[in-house]
Amino acid sequence: MPTCYRHPDKETWVRCQRCERPICPDCMRDAAVGFQCPECVAEGNKGIRQARSTFGGGIVRTPIVTYTILVVNVVVFGVQYVAGGAITGELAMWPAGVALLDEYHRLITAAFVHSGVFHILFNCWALYVIGPYLERAFGHARFVAIYLISALGGSALGLWVDPINQPTVGASGAIFGLFGAVFVVGRKLSMDVRGIAVLIVINLVITFVFPNISWTGHIGGLITGALLAGALAYAPKNNRTLWQVLAIGGALILLAVLIVVRVSAILAMS
Repeated sequence: MPTCYRHPDKETWVRCQRCERPICPDCMRDAAVGFQCPECVAEGNKGIRQARSTFGGGIVRTPIVTYTILVVNVVVFGVQYVAGGAITGELAMWPAGVALLDEYHRLITAAFVHSGVFHILFNCWALYVIGPYLERAFGHARFVAIYLISALGGSALGLWVDPINQPTVGASGAIFGLFGAVFVVGRKLSMDVRGIAVLIVINLVITFVFPNISWTGHIGGLITGALLAGALAYAPKNNRTLWQVLAIGGALILLAVLIVVRVSAILAMS
Protein backbone atom coordinates (compact mmCIF):
# COMPACT_ATOMS: atom_id res chain seq x y z
CA MET A 1 0.00 0.00 0.00
CA PRO A 2 1.52 3.41 -1.01
CA THR A 3 1.93 6.00 1.72
CA CYS A 4 1.88 9.82 1.54
CA TYR A 5 5.32 11.22 0.78
CA ARG A 6 4.79 13.90 3.44
CA HIS A 7 3.03 11.67 5.99
CA PRO A 8 4.51 8.16 5.75
CA ASP A 9 2.07 6.83 8.35
CA LYS A 10 -0.94 7.55 6.09
CA GLU A 11 -1.85 5.12 3.33
CA THR A 12 -3.24 6.50 0.08
CA TRP A 13 -3.93 5.58 -3.53
CA VAL A 14 -4.14 9.21 -4.71
CA ARG A 15 -1.21 10.73 -6.57
CA CYS A 16 -0.30 14.34 -7.42
CA GLN A 17 -1.24 15.09 -11.03
CA ARG A 18 2.08 16.87 -11.64
CA CYS A 19 4.79 14.93 -9.82
CA GLU A 20 2.82 11.69 -9.30
CA ARG A 21 3.90 11.35 -5.69
CA PRO A 22 1.36 9.77 -3.32
CA ILE A 23 -0.60 12.33 -1.27
CA CYS A 24 -2.99 11.88 1.63
CA PRO A 25 -6.22 13.93 2.11
CA ASP A 26 -4.32 16.49 4.25
CA CYS A 27 -1.95 17.19 1.35
CA MET A 28 -4.46 17.24 -1.49
CA ARG A 29 -4.94 20.58 -3.23
CA ASP A 30 -7.70 20.97 -5.81
CA ALA A 31 -6.42 21.29 -9.38
CA ALA A 32 -8.07 21.69 -12.77
CA VAL A 33 -7.94 17.89 -13.03
CA GLY A 34 -7.59 15.82 -9.87
CA PHE A 35 -5.33 16.95 -7.03
CA GLN A 36 -1.82 18.32 -6.61
CA CYS A 37 0.60 18.30 -3.70
CA PRO A 38 1.46 21.52 -1.79
CA GLU A 39 4.91 21.81 -3.40
CA CYS A 40 3.55 21.60 -6.95
CA VAL A 41 0.86 24.17 -6.13
CA ALA A 42 3.48 26.54 -4.70
CA GLU A 43 5.72 26.06 -7.73
CA GLY A 44 2.83 26.75 -10.09
CA ASN A 45 1.89 29.94 -8.23
CA LYS A 46 5.37 31.37 -8.85
CA GLY A 47 4.46 31.92 -12.47
CA ILE A 48 1.22 33.74 -11.66
CA ARG A 49 1.50 37.47 -12.07
CA GLN A 50 0.68 39.28 -8.84
CA ALA A 51 -2.16 41.80 -8.91
CA ARG A 52 -1.06 45.44 -8.84
CA SER A 53 -2.78 48.74 -8.13
CA THR A 54 -3.82 51.12 -10.89
CA PHE A 55 -0.39 52.74 -11.08
CA GLY A 56 1.86 49.80 -10.26
CA GLY A 57 1.88 49.53 -6.48
CA GLY A 58 0.81 46.55 -4.43
CA ILE A 59 -2.88 45.98 -3.84
CA VAL A 60 -4.04 47.99 -0.81
CA ARG A 61 -6.83 46.50 1.25
CA THR A 62 -6.39 48.74 4.28
CA PRO A 63 -4.90 52.24 3.78
CA ILE A 64 -2.53 51.88 6.69
CA VAL A 65 -0.29 54.78 5.62
CA THR A 66 -3.22 57.20 5.69
CA TYR A 67 -4.35 55.95 9.09
CA THR A 68 -0.81 56.07 10.46
CA ILE A 69 -0.34 59.69 9.38
CA LEU A 70 -3.68 60.59 10.95
CA VAL A 71 -2.64 59.00 14.23
CA VAL A 72 0.75 60.74 14.19
CA ASN A 73 -0.91 64.11 13.55
CA VAL A 74 -3.33 63.64 16.45
CA VAL A 75 -0.62 62.38 18.83
CA VAL A 76 1.71 65.27 18.00
CA PHE A 77 -1.14 67.75 18.46
CA GLY A 78 -1.85 66.20 21.86
CA VAL A 79 1.81 66.65 22.80
CA GLN A 80 1.61 70.26 21.60
CA TYR A 81 -1.40 70.81 23.85
CA VAL A 82 0.40 69.37 26.87
CA ALA A 83 3.85 70.85 26.25
CA GLY A 84 2.67 74.25 25.08
CA GLY A 85 4.82 75.99 22.49
CA ALA A 86 7.98 74.00 23.21
CA ILE A 87 7.29 71.13 20.81
CA THR A 88 5.95 73.52 18.17
CA GLY A 89 9.15 75.55 18.33
CA GLU A 90 11.25 72.40 17.94
CA LEU A 91 9.37 71.12 14.88
CA ALA A 92 8.14 74.23 13.02
CA MET A 93 9.74 75.27 9.74
CA TRP A 94 11.43 78.66 9.68
CA PRO A 95 14.18 79.59 7.24
CA ALA A 96 16.63 80.79 9.88
CA GLY A 97 16.24 77.58 11.86
CA VAL A 98 17.00 75.48 8.79
CA ALA A 99 19.87 77.56 7.43
CA LEU A 100 21.56 78.99 10.52
CA LEU A 101 20.98 76.12 12.94
CA ASP A 102 21.36 73.26 10.41
CA GLU A 103 17.99 71.88 11.51
CA TYR A 104 16.90 70.42 8.20
CA HIS A 105 14.40 68.13 9.88
CA ARG A 106 12.08 71.12 10.18
CA LEU A 107 11.36 70.90 6.46
CA ILE A 108 9.41 67.67 7.14
CA THR A 109 8.45 67.80 10.83
CA ALA A 110 6.52 71.03 10.27
CA ALA A 111 3.95 68.94 8.41
CA PHE A 112 3.05 67.11 11.63
CA VAL A 113 2.39 70.09 13.90
CA HIS A 114 -0.63 72.40 13.74
CA SER A 115 -1.55 75.85 15.00
CA GLY A 116 -5.02 75.06 16.36
CA VAL A 117 -8.02 72.75 16.50
CA PHE A 118 -9.58 73.97 13.25
CA HIS A 119 -6.23 73.66 11.47
CA ILE A 120 -5.72 70.00 12.38
CA LEU A 121 -9.40 69.13 11.90
CA PHE A 122 -9.42 70.41 8.31
CA ASN A 123 -6.15 68.73 7.37
CA CYS A 124 -7.08 65.41 8.99
CA TRP A 125 -10.54 65.47 7.42
CA ALA A 126 -9.06 66.10 3.97
CA LEU A 127 -6.50 63.32 4.47
CA TYR A 128 -9.22 60.92 5.67
CA VAL A 129 -11.36 61.65 2.61
CA ILE A 130 -8.81 61.52 -0.21
CA GLY A 131 -5.90 59.61 1.35
CA PRO A 132 -7.41 56.09 1.04
CA TYR A 133 -8.38 56.74 -2.60
CA LEU A 134 -4.85 57.74 -3.57
CA GLU A 135 -3.21 55.06 -1.44
CA ARG A 136 -5.25 52.38 -3.22
CA ALA A 137 -4.43 53.91 -6.61
CA PHE A 138 -0.67 54.18 -6.04
CA GLY A 139 0.08 51.65 -3.31
CA HIS A 140 1.61 52.30 0.11
CA ALA A 141 5.13 53.31 -0.92
CA ARG A 142 4.19 55.61 -3.79
CA PHE A 143 1.50 57.28 -1.71
CA VAL A 144 3.80 58.06 1.19
CA ALA A 145 6.32 59.43 -1.33
CA ILE A 146 3.71 61.80 -2.77
CA TYR A 147 2.65 62.92 0.71
CA LEU A 148 6.09 63.57 2.17
CA ILE A 149 7.64 65.04 -0.97
CA SER A 150 4.66 67.39 -1.32
CA ALA A 151 5.26 68.52 2.26
CA LEU A 152 8.95 69.00 1.43
CA GLY A 153 8.04 70.98 -1.69
CA GLY A 154 5.88 73.33 0.35
CA SER A 155 8.67 73.85 2.86
CA ALA A 156 11.21 74.42 0.09
CA LEU A 157 9.16 77.24 -1.41
CA GLY A 158 8.71 78.71 2.06
CA LEU A 159 12.45 78.55 2.57
CA TRP A 160 12.92 80.64 -0.58
CA VAL A 161 10.12 83.17 -0.19
CA ASP A 162 9.04 83.50 3.46
CA PRO A 163 10.70 86.04 5.78
CA ILE A 164 13.73 84.44 7.36
CA ASN A 165 12.26 84.44 10.88
CA GLN A 166 8.70 83.46 9.97
CA PRO A 167 7.68 80.03 11.31
CA THR A 168 5.16 77.84 9.50
CA VAL A 169 3.41 74.68 10.62
CA GLY A 170 0.80 72.27 9.31
CA ALA A 171 0.18 69.44 6.88
CA SER A 172 -1.46 71.78 4.38
CA GLY A 173 1.42 71.54 1.91
CA ALA A 174 1.09 67.75 1.85
CA ILE A 175 -2.72 68.01 1.65
CA PHE A 176 -2.53 70.40 -1.30
CA GLY A 177 -0.13 67.94 -2.90
CA LEU A 178 -2.80 65.26 -2.53
CA PHE A 179 -5.35 67.63 -4.08
CA GLY A 180 -3.06 68.00 -7.06
CA ALA A 181 -2.55 64.24 -7.22
CA VAL A 182 -6.32 63.60 -7.24
CA PHE A 183 -6.70 66.04 -10.15
CA VAL A 184 -3.91 64.31 -12.11
CA VAL A 185 -5.30 60.83 -11.43
CA GLY A 186 -8.75 61.96 -12.50
CA ARG A 187 -7.41 63.31 -15.77
CA LYS A 188 -5.40 60.15 -16.37
CA LEU A 189 -8.44 57.93 -15.83
CA SER A 190 -10.76 60.23 -17.86
CA MET A 191 -12.87 61.04 -14.81
CA ASP A 192 -14.82 64.21 -14.07
CA VAL A 193 -12.30 66.45 -12.27
CA ARG A 194 -14.50 69.53 -11.93
CA GLY A 195 -15.21 68.78 -8.26
CA ILE A 196 -11.57 68.61 -7.21
CA ALA A 197 -10.76 71.62 -9.43
CA VAL A 198 -13.42 73.69 -7.63
CA LEU A 199 -12.11 72.49 -4.26
CA ILE A 200 -8.57 73.54 -5.18
CA VAL A 201 -9.73 76.98 -6.35
CA ILE A 202 -11.78 77.55 -3.19
CA ASN A 203 -8.85 76.63 -0.97
CA LEU A 204 -6.50 78.85 -2.97
CA VAL A 205 -8.90 81.77 -2.56
CA ILE A 206 -9.01 81.13 1.19
CA THR A 207 -5.22 80.95 1.20
CA PHE A 208 -4.80 84.43 -0.27
CA VAL A 209 -7.82 86.14 1.32
CA PHE A 210 -7.41 85.21 4.95
CA PRO A 211 -4.34 86.31 6.96
CA ASN A 212 -1.78 84.07 8.66
CA ILE A 213 -2.03 81.30 6.07
CA SER A 214 1.16 80.02 4.44
CA TRP A 215 0.54 80.45 0.73
CA THR A 216 4.04 79.19 0.00
CA GLY A 217 3.33 75.87 1.68
CA HIS A 218 0.05 75.48 -0.18
CA ILE A 219 1.37 76.45 -3.61
CA GLY A 220 4.63 74.55 -3.21
CA GLY A 221 2.82 71.41 -2.07
CA LEU A 222 0.21 71.66 -4.84
CA ILE A 223 2.80 72.00 -7.60
CA THR A 224 5.05 69.28 -6.19
CA GLY A 225 2.23 66.80 -5.61
CA ALA A 226 0.69 67.35 -9.05
CA LEU A 227 4.02 66.99 -10.88
CA LEU A 228 5.12 63.92 -8.94
CA ALA A 229 1.73 62.24 -9.27
CA GLY A 230 1.82 62.97 -12.99
CA ALA A 231 5.25 61.39 -13.31
CA LEU A 232 4.06 58.28 -11.48
CA ALA A 233 0.71 58.00 -13.23
CA TYR A 234 2.04 58.58 -16.75
CA ALA A 235 5.19 56.45 -16.37
CA PRO A 236 5.63 54.01 -19.27
CA LYS A 237 4.18 50.58 -18.50
CA ASN A 238 7.38 48.92 -19.63
CA ASN A 239 9.72 49.09 -16.63
CA ARG A 240 7.17 51.29 -14.88
CA THR A 241 8.59 50.71 -11.41
CA LEU A 242 12.05 51.81 -12.57
CA TRP A 243 10.66 54.99 -14.12
CA GLN A 244 8.68 55.73 -10.98
CA VAL A 245 11.70 55.23 -8.74
CA LEU A 246 13.66 57.59 -10.99
CA ALA A 247 10.85 60.15 -10.78
CA ILE A 248 10.78 60.02 -6.99
CA GLY A 249 14.57 60.17 -6.80
CA GLY A 250 14.66 63.04 -9.27
CA ALA A 251 12.11 65.02 -7.27
CA LEU A 252 14.12 64.55 -4.09
CA ILE A 253 17.37 65.58 -5.79
CA LEU A 254 15.78 68.69 -7.31
CA LEU A 255 14.31 69.78 -3.97
CA ALA A 256 17.60 69.05 -2.22
CA VAL A 257 19.44 71.27 -4.71
CA LEU A 258 16.92 74.09 -4.23
CA ILE A 259 17.26 73.81 -0.45
CA VAL A 260 21.07 73.78 -0.51
CA VAL A 261 21.21 76.78 -2.85
CA ARG A 262 18.81 78.78 -0.67
CA VAL A 263 20.61 77.86 2.54
CA SER A 264 23.89 79.00 1.00
CA ALA A 265 22.28 82.31 0.06
CA ILE A 266 20.94 82.84 3.59
CA LEU A 267 24.32 82.05 5.10
CA ALA A 268 25.98 84.49 2.73
CA MET A 269 23.60 87.25 3.88
CA SER A 270 24.02 86.58 7.60
